[in-house]
Amino acid sequence: METALLIVSILLIIIVLLQSVKADGGPQIISGGQSELFSNRKERGSELVITRITMLLGLAFFVICLVSMFI
Repeated sequence: METALLIVSILLIIIVLLQSVKADGGPQIISGGQSELFSNRKERGSELVITRITMLLGLAFFVICLVSMFI
């Protein structure tokens, strides 16, 4: 179980680092500047695949943590 958790953790870190930066104006968010953070951007192609893989790995991480807690 711990091996699976380690593998999922490493894959989750790698896939998050592969994602494109959506919040280009990070400092502007804090200072209250005009930002397009919440604009409607559709994900297509590889971005959509990476987002879905991230969600699946996050869910797997959560489930493995819950299962290992009760074992």
